[in-house]
Amino acid sequence: MLRDSFFSAISLIFHGDKDLWQVVFLSLRCTFWACLGAILIGIPCALLLLNRTFFGKRFVLLLLSTLQALPTVIIGLFLYILLSGTGIFGSFKLLYSPTAITLGQFILILPLVTMMLLAALTRLDTRYRETALTLGATARQADMAVLREARFAIVATLCMAFGRGLAEIGVSMMLGGNIKGYTRTMTTAMALEYDKGEFVLSLALGFVLLLVSFMLNFSLGLLQGKMER
Repeated sequence: MLRDSFFSAISLIFHGDKDLWQVVFLSLRCTFWACLGAILIGIPCALLLLNRTFFGKRFVLLLLSTLQALPTVIIGLFLYILLSGTGIFGSFKLLYSPTAITLGQFILILPLVTMMLLAALTRLDTRYRETALTLGATARQADMAVLREARFAIVATLCMAFGRGLAEIGVSMMLGGNIKGYTRTMTTAMALEYDKGEFVLSLALGFVLLLVSFMLNFSLGLLQGKMER
């Protein structure tokens, strides 16, 4: 039975099963936009925490560290309350939509991205920024110089965040509703098929998840090799 399921799953992938690839592309799309938003906001936040001293900074760092380990179901529950019909943002009708999934993944990923970037920037030699400022660079130009030195860490953070978002299930299930053809992601589809006792689609989606993970790490390794030359 396991062997038959294995070969059937491979067949689904290579024969372009419509339902399977619809789920895959939705998952990739939602995670892509969530990661893009997280990196665009996470980089300025990390630079702010690195270079500025302000009241409540320790609390912000503690909060971000706590949010990294926050269970996804809590994020899903919090957003469900806000986006439901009686919630503050209920009039936007975002609940059970790909947008809600993207928003949930963004909130899940943002603390991880910010803290990983902050850790990477902290390990850099402070003389990069100081030298740039001494040579007449503005604060923004100095920050850009630091980011160039940390480019590999930024790419590595993005890859890790993408994998984290893609493998997430709690937020996607609670905010998307696992609606076939609309909000069904790879992880929610795998959970559903497992509950039904249908392992072929679950295995196929599992293989795709592994392939995406492999490609991310392979690309990261190539990039690192080029940067170290």
